[in-house]
Amino acid sequence: MVDITHKNTTLRTAVAQAIVKVSKPETIQAIKNDTVPKGNVFAMSKAAGLLGVKRTPDILPDCHPLPIEFTGIEYKVDGLEITVLFTVKTIYKTGVEVEAMHGASVVALNMYDMLKPIDKGIEIHTIKLLNKKGGKSDFKDTFRKDLTAAVVVCSDSISAGHKEDRAGKAIISKLESCDVKISEYIIIPDEKGSIQQKAKSYQEQGIDMVIYTGGTGLSGRDVTPEALLPILDRRIPGIEEAIRNYGQERMPFAMLSRSVAGTLGDTLVLALPGSTNGAKESMDAIFPSVLHIFRILKGARHD
Repeated sequence: MVDITHKNTTLRTAVAQAIVKVSKPETIQAIKNDTVPKGNVFAMSKAAGLLGVKRTPDILPDCHPLPIEFTGIEYKVDGLEITVLFTVKTIYKTGVEVEAMHGASVVALNMYDMLKPIDKGIEIHTIKLLNKKGGKSDFKDTFRKDLTAAVVVCSDSISAGHKEDRAGKAIISKLESCDVKISEYIIIPDEKGSIQQKAKSYQEQGIDMVIYTGGTGLSGRDVTPEALLPILDRRIPGIEEAIRNYGQERMPFAMLSRSVAGTLGDTLVLALPGSTNGAKESMDAIFPSVLHIFRILKGARHD
């Protein structure tokens, strides 16, 4: 199966349809009058659809097992055609399009099975997805394409040349995938003065984001939060919570990180963990959704 462990959980909805066409008006009347020999067609087919949608990953090998949190089935009769509308909802990392289409097809097939003793000309048509919602396509900010960022690695050992930086490069990779231009990438030691000076300088230059990696732990030299908090105009707790929550779902020590998010003027300032995985997962947790902030801070549209 496709790896979805990096994805965020969101509300996912899908609506699919199937059309069952009978060959004579008497069949429709038998359904409405509940005189079909095998039982109530709509009720039994709905039950079959509810069972079918839960078994989707058992039938389709690349389909992820996921919690089905709502299933709705509607019928619309128009002449000799019965349209099945099948809605599925979940709060999960991947969508439910296949589940909705599978459910609609099972409902239609059960209707066929129940009606075939009284109508030999039944056909099933147009099993298709009508619409879906949720996931990154619904929450992608498409307004600004001119954003810039500075990436600052805070590390005594890396600045001294004893270690290679990987966390900063992971941040840059994510930014570039979101069409953010890298204005500067620099490595500095864990010194409060240098950390503060960089943030102020980049803000004065009009750079949109300053992203620090390193110095958010609990060792004596981890001073990035202490350097940044006094100079920020406003904290953004929701970003900090999202980062830690995303990390905690993946490893038990994420709660120890003191990631910081806030604004300096209209520049977004982030302080992320110094480990490669910590930095990468923090970026995955909030990007590209966090770019929506610039529609609020800067307002104007730039295509």
